[in-house]
Amino acid sequence: MRSKLFVPASRPELFAKALASAADALSFDLEDSVAPTRKQHARADLRGLLMSDDALNSDKTLIVRVNAMHTPHFNFDLGAIALNGVSLINLPKTESVDDVRAAAVALEAAERANGVASPIRLLLTIESPRALRLGAELALAHPRVAGLQLGLGDLFEPLGIARRETAAIQQALFSVRIAAGHAGVFAYDTAFADIGDVSGFRAEAGRAQAFGFIGKSCIHPSQIAVANEVFRPSDEDIQHAVRVVEAARDADRNGVAAYVVDGRMIDPPFVERARILVHDAARLGLLSKTQRASLGI
Repeated sequence: MRSKLFVPASRPELFAKALASAADALSFDLEDSVAPTRKQHARADLRGLLMSDDALNSDKTLIVRVNAMHTPHFNFDLGAIALNGVSLINLPKTESVDDVRAAAVALEAAERANGVASPIRLLLTIESPRALRLGAELALAHPRVAGLQLGLGDLFEPLGIARRETAAIQQALFSVRIAAGHAGVFAYDTAFADIGDVSGFRAEAGRAQAFGFIGKSCIHPSQIAVANEVFRPSDEDIQHAVRVVEAARDADRNGVAAYVVDGRMIDPPFVERARILVHDAARLGLLSKTQRASLGI
């Protein structure tokens, strides 16, 4: 999920274009981009799309950002869009363990009512000081939590922190990544509002990738290619990871705990990272036939 394209649910004319885009995931929004008077119509339009063959046959990860739990729209949202084919519900304004658990219970009820076969998981947005402080607790609140997503606009603006202040961004990235790592879930990067600043988007995506985030939110199709490029494992990294996994297999067979690959000392944490990278490369179709055969993939 290198790239996740934001799609307002109140803009059905954009649905087909989004499905045809190069984004790994689509995040249909029922929250901030939809005016209160348009919520019901947007919900109905999105439900129609999600039940269509175009959506059900899509290879994209389909996500819906619902309205916050303590709004009158939340349960209506879940009832309409908790459907087969939806992978994640993006829960905004998450601030308490109780809210996460209540959301999971409500989601399960909506799934039962709609006959959903595979459980839909939760992506929690970290966009307040409290949520940032409680990140790990929120991520551990329920097994349905799949990841934490950083929301810098809502986090920074009320505090008067400049949105592009590098030191502040790095601290937020680190906090969310450590919380996600503690809970064993993924970390996902925030949106970048300046559509015309390609270099700024690339720099911010690169920073998130260096902090271990798996991808970046895109608010315009022009940002997709950059996100896909930045979060794509390099050929050099893939080759090194394959060699590490192969060496780890031989080391396990011979009872060796630490060894050297490409001049680097390797022990269990490096092996785990290499296995994750190899898994990602295989999923993206980046392994050669020889590599797949060597790894038994």
